Amino acid sequence: MPQLHLYVPKEIASEIARRAQSRGLSVSRFLADLVRREVAGGWPERYFDEVAGGWVGEPLERPDQGSYELREEL
Repeated sequence: MPQLHLYVPKEIASEIARRAQSRGLSVSRFLADLVRREVAGGWPERYFDEVAGGWVGEPLERPDQGSYELREEL
């Protein structure tokens, strides 16, 4: 697998390290995931499990939509 090297300001490097640690990842893994999401396209891995299926709370209910609006014919 190819390796990439980049330079960032100290403040950015500290923030990257903080975010990686908060997710329980190495900095390398965190950056690889970030690049994969931005470059690969499509839905991020486990997106539908964590976001779309991640609702916690009362079940959502769609209220009655009423009747169709009657319009004059053209």
